[in-house]
Amino acid sequence: MINYRDHIQSDFQIMLGKPIIKGTRITVELIIRKLSEGATPSDILDMYPLLKLDDIRACLIYAADVIAKEEVVELVKAS
Repeated sequence: MINYRDHIQSDFQIMLGKPIIKGTRITVELIIRKLSEGATPSDILDMYPLLKLDDIRACLIYAADVIAKEEVVELVKAS
């Protein structure tokens, strides 16, 4: 399995700290959005020739990891 940390970084000086693919200014968010809009990994690789297929896979693994650690807190309205 790919370790997303080998492909993804966050640096407050690049894209305000949003997670990006290392060595680029391409955000994980952009890749996930493109996929959700129907772009294939091949389409994305054509749009961004600096990327590799493992970079796209790392974005998906990163997103899954973030969601897996998400906690939902229910707020109860005081009566």
